[in-house]
Amino acid sequence: MTRILLTGGSGFIAAHVLEELLKHGHSVVTTVRNPNKAERIREAHPDVPKERLDFAIVPDIAIGGAFDQAVVSDPPFEAVIHTASPFHFKVTDVKAQLLDPAIIGTTGLLQSVRKNAPSVKRVVITSSFAAILNGPKGNWPEKTYSEEDWNPITLEEALQNPSNGYRASKTFAEKAAWNFIERAKPNFDLVVINPPLVLGPIVHYLNSLDALNTSNERVRNCIQGQWKDEIPDTGVFAWVDVRDLADIHVKAVELPEAGGKRFFATAGFYSNKEIADIVRNHFPEYKNLPGPDIKGGDYPTEGLYKVDNSRVKSVLGTKFTSLEDSIVDLVKSLQTVGA
Repeated sequence: MTRILLTGGSGFIAAHVLEELLKHGHSVVTTVRNPNKAERIREAHPDVPKERLDFAIVPDIAIGGAFDQAVVSDPPFEAVIHTASPFHFKVTDVKAQLLDPAIIGTTGLLQSVRKNAPSVKRVVITSSFAAILNGPKGNWPEKTYSEEDWNPITLEEALQNPSNGYRASKTFAEKAAWNFIERAKPNFDLVVINPPLVLGPIVHYLNSLDALNTSNERVRNCIQGQWKDEIPDTGVFAWVDVRDLADIHVKAVELPEAGGKRFFATAGFYSNKEIADIVRNHFPEYKNLPGPDIKGGDYPTEGLYKVDNSRVKSVLGTKFTSLEDSIVDLVKSLQTVGA
């Protein structure tokens, strides 16, 4: 059993990471923004004692020293998993709402661990395919993306719109983390996970149909009939199931050989058209779904970049969930909150 600090415990990914950590027998303290979120997580785990699941309140991760107290524990932490970072495009100030929380939150956490938690031997950070992807290159059929790639986005480009701001926030925060390790040489090593779009079942006690994570909103929109006349563009096409991603985070803590590495955590490709087909085939009770002849949401005719996920499979032993299973389980989970 390892004592682990998990940041952002009420988030979509973190909630699954928490379930996986508990399943593996670890002892977890998770940060949340307020006591209400802690109470909802606690109520969902009535049989888990306080010594195996506890909470630290961190109202604003973008404030200097935000994690100073959270990283102190008795018994002391041996690892930290940092998932807390904003992912949404409903912003009015890119710097204050996207860049600062991601960059200051990440570097602030690393500084707090170095200063106040000398027992920590590994920090795992959730980054993103956004820190790998070269957006202006588009679908780039001749390219194979891997952990060697970095998004070349500049600060000037980041401030142009929320989409750029999000991609930059993940890129700048991850670069800052690796720079910190190189410069400060702390007594812990770093592992970074880079997932693309994350699909899969919601944790129902933390969600409602109106408050879904951004990536799952597309499936809600499909079953609510918003795709009936035209399927929207897919976006970046690479994806991963949230349960596989949670397992990857836990293995990144548990396996010594993961240390010092980035992991491009993708199952491969999906399209919105494929999502619509899966929902229509498995859930005929939804009457306003797009028919098979409805246009939009397909793969680009000119081709698409490729992905290399060999590292996550060889080092962590990951076997990926199929898109069909992921979408079916997601829709079933949405039904538990009224879809």
